Amino acid sequence: MKLLRYGPAGAEKPGLLDNDGRIRDLSGFIEDLSGNALADMSWLEDLDVDALPQVDGNPRLGPCVAGTGKFMCIGLNYADHAAESGMDVPSEPVLFMKATSAICGPNDPIIIPRGSVKTDWEVELGVVIGKAAKYVDEAQALSHVAGYCVVNDVSEREFQIERQGQWAKGKGCDNFGQTGPWLVTPDEITDPQNLSMWLDVNGERMQDGSTKTMVYGVAHLISYLSRFFTLHPGDIISTGTPPGVGLGFNPPRYLKAGDTVELGIDGLGVQQQTCVDDD
Repeated sequence: MKLLRYGPAGAEKPGLLDNDGRIRDLSGFIEDLSGNALADMSWLEDLDVDALPQVDGNPRLGPCVAGTGKFMCIGLNYADHAAESGMDVPSEPVLFMKATSAICGPNDPIIIPRGSVKTDWEVELGVVIGKAAKYVDEAQALSHVAGYCVVNDVSEREFQIERQGQWAKGKGCDNFGQTGPWLVTPDEITDPQNLSMWLDVNGERMQDGSTKTMVYGVAHLISYLSRFFTLHPGDIISTGTPPGVGLGFNPPRYLKAGDTVELGIDGLGVQQQTCVDDD
């Protein structure tokens, strides 16, 4: 099932995409794609999609999950991306958080912060937690997944690397976390470690990779993170990016106002963004 949230920012309603590509309204069925609706998704089993109201027009898509408490990210989780960044493959997963205020819809603009000269792109597989996870064995980890989605882990490299090496500065800016378009339930993703992923800037292919080259796979990451804190329904894990980010070019290439970014992952949909300067 492809679940989604649609409507104005801050007033999104839950919905789903039917087999004909039409949005169906779920707001009479669940309050939102968060909390209990993600922790226990048995409500999907008896859902009559054809009986759900059809949504007219072409509404804005919001982030595909609500109520996110933790937006966890994994750094240098593709060996070839670590190499282009001039860094070693980590002996354990590198963890950092993006501010939850960075989360926005899949087609919402990339807002280039004031003073930024090194805003960069990163297509990533997002994992949304359903059932709470604490000290979870790797063999059971995927049973805690509500679904998968596309994430653009937008990054400001000067803020991240040159400002005392505090990644949160370069990762958590407003609209630095486009999420969606859909939350795709695990029954549609038979192997999260075999998904092609790509990203274009102004129509030029920059990233062309696959989740099969992750250093640490999804199950390992869930188990690893759950050793340090409980993962709650709606938490997002952004699992790292393949090579082809702007930082890795010689000379580096970064985003500017007016640039367009398009990215996608097989089975999880496509995002499209325009870059704008912050006011």
